[in-house]
Amino acid sequence: MPEQKALLNDFRWIMDVIQTIDVGLVLLDKDYKVRLWNSFMQNHSATTAEEVIGYSLFDLFPEIDEKWFRRKVQSVYVLKNSAFTTWEQRPYLFRFDNYRPITGKAEFMYQNSTFIPIQGLDGSTDSICVIIYDVTEQAVNNIEFEKVNTKLEYISRTDGLTSLLNRKTWEDSLEHEFARESRYHENCSLIMFDIDHFKNVNDNYGHPAGDEVIRQTADIVRQSIRKTDIAGRYGGEEYVILLPHTSIDSAYVLGERIRKKIAAKPAFYEGEVINYTVSLGIASFHESLKNPTHWIDVADKALYESKEAGRNNTHIYQYPETSSDA
Repeated sequence: MPEQKALLNDFRWIMDVIQTIDVGLVLLDKDYKVRLWNSFMQNHSATTAEEVIGYSLFDLFPEIDEKWFRRKVQSVYVLKNSAFTTWEQRPYLFRFDNYRPITGKAEFMYQNSTFIPIQGLDGSTDSICVIIYDVTEQAVNNIEFEKVNTKLEYISRTDGLTSLLNRKTWEDSLEHEFARESRYHENCSLIMFDIDHFKNVNDNYGHPAGDEVIRQTADIVRQSIRKTDIAGRYGGEEYVILLPHTSIDSAYVLGERIRKKIAAKPAFYEGEVINYTVSLGIASFHESLKNPTHWIDVADKALYESKEAGRNNTHIYQYPETSSDA
């Protein structure tokens, strides 16, 4: 009798732990029928143990990916080792609503899951225990951290006024493209342009109006280029566009398209109509180029030719035929 009483007390103690522990415990037989459903599972699923025990897990919770779940469990049976699933791999096993006020932004409970093989008296694995951990707070913190990092990276790479690449990031792209072109000698072109008489815009309408002109110009550039093209703000009113896999003739067509769009679309600021134009210089990649800075220099020379020709022009840099020194 004392031994039976001790066993009974141990059993009650174990059941108390199972019911009060702050993780979900689900015991499944080989037919995936529920044999244990603790208080954690009852509270979060709003389903009592009496409603689930003896029934197929997949009939009770059709949102579970049955194919994936069976494959996971079978690996546990075959290997006789525990298996794990994290919220990064699968946000949840059971879709439970999230009630925690600290992580109120989460629509559901993020979960880690452990699958443990349970051996019978004969030593065979005849059931699986699934443990569900609520990791919503950790998951939300990680997700928010990733969002902050992504935003910081975006800020570090882009120009605040135009949302184009900033000079440093664009120059890094230029170096990469220059190295690639030096090796493979594919068509690639560079456009450099600036806003004509931009000082007059600031003097006549004010610097906020000048900022609006700069923003609108960047918008027109974004609307005109391909996803593979690399546009940046190089200086105050200077812009650069790197055009991979683009011949000089195609680059000229794009430059003219941008120039004409800008000339035809005045900027508006506080009731003022601001007409303005741009001048462009274009240079293709050439074997005579010594480095990325040299490439920018020759594009800038073509831009200077456009200004000398009266502005609102596009010029192509002509490499000397007999000299590698531009």
